[in-house]
Amino acid sequence: MSALIVIPCLNEAEHLPRLLEALLADPMADLIVVADGGSSDGSRAIVSDMAQDNARIALLDNPGRIQSAGVNRAVAEYGDRFDWLVRIDAHSFYPENYVSTLLSAAQKHDAKSVVVPMVTRAQGCFQNAVAAAQNNVIGTGAAAHRHTHAEGKFVEHGHHALMDISVFKRVGGYCEAMHCNEDAELDFRLSQADVSIWLEPAATIGYLPRSTPIALWRQYLRYGQGRARNVRRHRGKMRLRQILPLVVPFAILAILLAPVSPILAAPGLLYLIAMLVLGILVGMASGTACGLLSGIPAIIMHAAWGTGFLQELITHPRGVPSRFGFQAENGSAAT
Repeated sequence: MSALIVIPCLNEAEHLPRLLEALLADPMADLIVVADGGSSDGSRAIVSDMAQDNARIALLDNPGRIQSAGVNRAVAEYGDRFDWLVRIDAHSFYPENYVSTLLSAAQKHDAKSVVVPMVTRAQGCFQNAVAAAQNNVIGTGAAAHRHTHAEGKFVEHGHHALMDISVFKRVGGYCEAMHCNEDAELDFRLSQADVSIWLEPAATIGYLPRSTPIALWRQYLRYGQGRARNVRRHRGKMRLRQILPLVVPFAILAILLAPVSPILAAPGLLYLIAMLVLGILVGMASGTACGLLSGIPAIIMHAAWGTGFLQELITHPRGVPSRFGFQAENGSAAT
């Protein structure tokens, strides 16, 4: 079994050296392609310098800039030489022999796609608060791949890790019209094609969250926009954990209208108080003082996600045309 490793990258100089060295230590990582979207922080120089000393590393331009375009371009350029695609995120932390573990899981469970749990780590007070929220129901709902207690099982969606390249091409690859949530959109098409997706807890990765409230807001605003495109495109049903954040922007707006009508503000105030109290409880369980503030990033995530979802529906009432990386086997990728 041969594996093509793809790292979509944009200004990740801080993380690339550590990440590339870790991947090179895995004997099953045959070729590591960094698909760079135009970095200006020295990322390209780091990859180029390491590639001179190791033929298992390659730098690839990604004019599309976004992750989905980078992975598609790498598969189009190098995919014919390999059996499996491994997608790596530059700002995450991976266990030893990550690629080998994924390949073993795929073989053991006869899965064409392997996804992994993602546990948030922290390097600072605000990140500790975010981590406490994201590793708990208050931040990410009951998503199976976002908690430390994840169990190995077949799932509909998870954090993308390993995929059979022939299957990836057969269903059309990533949709490049999805600037976010492209993994969930692809997982829907995989399920429609009866492709099995296995969640492998032995390959759980660590994720470094955004370090400021503004960056966290922007991230979850995009998440909400991406989910809206996905729901509209596939007429998918939304879970309760995805519906509840849609109410939050209205609750906060009602608080702002309190001088006009104090009664309107009551539901929003109750929500804020509840989240702050729950955040304290979650923080106590996390064992970090900054975790006691986890209700604050949870509120930011809920409000941003709901705002992004509603914004997408308003600004693109007819949806966004699909742009798949490959022609599907039946002549057209599922939409």
